[in-house]
Amino acid sequence: MLQELGVHAIDADSIGHDVIAPDGPAFGAVADRWPEVVTEGRIDRAALATVVFRNPAELRELEAMTHPHIFGRIATRLQDLSGVVVVEIPLLGRPAFESMPRLVVDCADDIRLARLIDRGMTPEDARARMATQPGRAAWLASADIVVPNHDDRETLWGAVQKTVSLLENPPEGS
Repeated sequence: MLQELGVHAIDADSIGHDVIAPDGPAFGAVADRWPEVVTEGRIDRAALATVVFRNPAELRELEAMTHPHIFGRIATRLQDLSGVVVVEIPLLGRPAFESMPRLVVDCADDIRLARLIDRGMTPEDARARMATQPGRAAWLASADIVVPNHDDRETLWGAVQKTVSLLENPPEGS
């Protein structure tokens, strides 16, 4: 939706897919650490997620292997863009991005869980993934701008349009 409205969006998750692809810079380290998630020469992301989202120590290991590459690519892309840019990062506390306003897309946990299940996750996997992420209260407390996403796509579209207008035309003193 942001891109449809002319906003440059950088998706950390998409970059994460790239860095563990067979030609990606973290593929070898991830494949060596978790050979059981390699299928036909590729990292099976669902199998990797099952392993790391159930064990915080293993998630930290994966992040140590991938985050330097992910955040390096984000920094490079930011240098090449002008205008309004949104960096989609499902994490709090990234010092490199703390100077940027934080836009949080808010959704009640029960709706979030249902949406993950609708996308094919088991309830157990969805809960495990949610448990590794900051809670809703932490996200809201960190937000400079909140985009509500509790309803249908049409309602979300209206909220995104208002947000883009605000980003393009910030109030005086912002």
